Amino acid sequence: MAPVITPRDEEVPLVAGDDSPTLQSGKSHTKDVHILSLAFLLIFIAYGAAQNLQSTLNTEQNLGTTSLGILYLSFTIFSVFASLVVRNLGSKNSLIIGTTGYLFYLAANLKPNWYTLVPTYLFLGFCASITWVGQGTYLTSTARNHARDNNLLEGTVIGDFNGEFWSVYAIHQFIGSLITFALLSDGKEGSTNGATLLFAVLLFVMTFGAILIFFLRKRSDNSKGTYEHSEAGGGACEYSSLKSLCRSLTSALFDVKMLLIIPLITYSGLQQAFVWADFTKYVVTPAIGVSGVGTAMAAYGAFDGICSLTAGRLTSDLTSIVTIVSFGASVQAVVLILLLLDFSIPSGLLGTLYLLFLAALLGIGNGVLMTQLNALLGMLFKHDMEGAFAQLRIWQSATIAIMFFLSPNISFETVVVTMLALLCFSLCSFLWLALKVGKASSHSTFV
Repeated sequence: MAPVITPRDEEVPLVAGDDSPTLQSGKSHTKDVHILSLAFLLIFIAYGAAQNLQSTLNTEQNLGTTSLGILYLSFTIFSVFASLVVRNLGSKNSLIIGTTGYLFYLAANLKPNWYTLVPTYLFLGFCASITWVGQGTYLTSTARNHARDNNLLEGTVIGDFNGEFWSVYAIHQFIGSLITFALLSDGKEGSTNGATLLFAVLLFVMTFGAILIFFLRKRSDNSKGTYEHSEAGGGACEYSSLKSLCRSLTSALFDVKMLLIIPLITYSGLQQAFVWADFTKYVVTPAIGVSGVGTAMAAYGAFDGICSLTAGRLTSDLTSIVTIVSFGASVQAVVLILLLLDFSIPSGLLGTLYLLFLAALLGIGNGVLMTQLNALLGMLFKHDMEGAFAQLRIWQSATIAIMFFLSPNISFETVVVTMLALLCFSLCSFLWLALKVGKASSHSTFV
């Protein structure tokens, strides 16, 4: 008996107006984008707030920071196999299963110790990998379906949908900081009861987000030859899938387009880890105290969201992506240069505004990178979306894990210089990619 193959997400040609048939003209897929965005907002309001408190609440034997390093190391390893899992399960089922890891993560924080957190973090690494690969695949497939059914340019729709998702997602930092401040204010941060109440509320919020995932419509696959049917049974199919995974991972390492994107992906992970660890620790806290961290992160999240929405709306083709990425890289370079110049931050309102200005610029840069990287991968790798988004998460999470482990042992100035050098290199690599793709096509959009 032939094995049952779960359909993967739909792949259609990227350029609107080709000969692909229109199945349901005028059908809108925006509802799924709204649901997906809101679900991730609720899930990561809870997860982000809990993650920000790990190094503060779980200080015994560096349980908090060590467990975060374990989490991102696990995330990196499982991301290698995430594309295979998403291909077999489908993106919606992957999202449903992936959210269970986040729920277990919050439940473990109700009674944190080495025996609850470490196994949960290992499991969360697996769940996070299929969640993010599933998210990228589902969002891109939804954009393609919407463009096809409404005779729209796919590049524009992919940019719009990514802009909405990442702008809504970015708000989680702001809302999560407000919830944490409200429940752990008045000296309750170190109390067991205050932390327990906080994690119970966060678990409640996350549960609503997980429930929303069930309301997403499934995406079917019309592509041919994705999986090889075999009369030999499930063993042959499993072998074919594993062989397909190895071929996908190997081909990515020899794909010039992916090789030229990887430096920018790596930088995006580095700058996220820098904001979470070094910026708040070495810049914000010494100037305006621990209480100012929440304010700075709120500014970071707010401008991240605004820029994600704006960048997504402006995305339509290669030229627009090049312009937006160049702008975002310039903004990040300004922040890094200001940090290297080490201006003496004045006390009082002026000093606070200066730090919020730096946080806002970092948020703008992150908003640009997240929307444009996801849109770019969705456009360039339409025949292997799962593999492309797996590569995104592998390199990002590996960089974040390395930063968590190395941060206590290297100076702040070394980190900033490394980031500035990597930013320049990654921008040059990206511009080379744009030049190669532009020369390969006479069209204004990707082909």
